Amino acid sequence: MKEIVAYIVASHGYSERKACQVTRQHRSTQRKKMVSDPLIELRQRMHEIVATRIRYGYRRVHIMLKREGWKIGRNRVYRVYREECLVLKTKRPRRRKMAAHREARCQPKTLNEAWSLDFVHDQLSNGQKIRALTIIDVYTRECLAIEVGYRLRGENVVEVLNWLARFRGAPKALFCDNGAEFTG
Repeated sequence: MKEIVAYIVASHGYSERKACQVTRQHRSTQRKKMVSDPLIELRQRMHEIVATRIRYGYRRVHIMLKREGWKIGRNRVYRVYREECLVLKTKRPRRRKMAAHREARCQPKTLNEAWSLDFVHDQLSNGQKIRALTIIDVYTRECLAIEVGYRLRGENVVEVLNWLARFRGAPKALFCDNGAEFTG
């Protein structure tokens, strides 16, 4: 904007006040000296360090800068680090990992292509806990088996799956209640 006002003053012979009025720029903006950022080189070097060392925080970047001969304090490095939005995220949410597995899950096109396994827990009126293993065909939504017991172990799951494989044939994929997918 300053260049435009200077051009109008030089080429059309207007006063600075009139040129600022024409361009709708405040006169103090025209007269104010531009201050260049003295930390441009520091900012560029910090970006280079962070690009090559992805997991480095501001403390480690400060150490790298000191090794290279920069005379700069840790607080200034921290301030510039924050201004440049180089801050690391502290922890990645677990939820995204599970959601990615759910999106990648294949959609069965025929009968007996994929089964879903899930455990259901409940408690009787006398306080005793029971578990139920449910196995469902994903394509038809047909319940293939429900195994109920006070304790269901891995051996019980294997027995039920073997019985179903003999009776109906083995599926191409098994989906568990935790989002895991087994193919085979």
